[in-house]
Amino acid sequence: MNVEIRRATVEDANIIAPLFEEYRVWYHQVPDADAALNFITERLQFNESVIFIAFINDEAVGFTQLYPIFTSVGMKRTFLLNDLFVKESARGKHVGKALLNAAKKHGKSLNCKWLMLQTSNDNYRAQALYEKDGWIKESDFFYSVLL
Repeated sequence: MNVEIRRATVEDANIIAPLFEEYRVWYHQVPDADAALNFITERLQFNESVIFIAFINDEAVGFTQLYPIFTSVGMKRTFLLNDLFVKESARGKHVGKALLNAAKKHGKSLNCKWLMLQTSNDNYRAQALYEKDGWIKESDFFYSVLL
């Protein structure tokens, strides 16, 4: 089974939005398909994120979204891999790994200092994928969120 990955354009917003909505619902958010489409469209339209879409047999089965950030200490561009989602029917078919590879290739092409990702503490399946793919759990920094 061949997984095809390509970078999304604003014309792909309608393809990504349903996947994005599934991702949000998985994170216990109230469904809002119109807002999801608007959010994805704006990110792509204003070049505020980079999104890669995964296809199997021309069906969109997953995506990853990277947000550009910078490291002041390293004085380079970096990316936050904030979203990675694979439809249940496509899990176990190396879609997540292919999306991670696309993100890493993109980061290397821009000479990024590093890529950072985040997931919920109880998303053990994703954490196992990340660790198996060589991502290192960072313990030297303190992260907090202000709501």
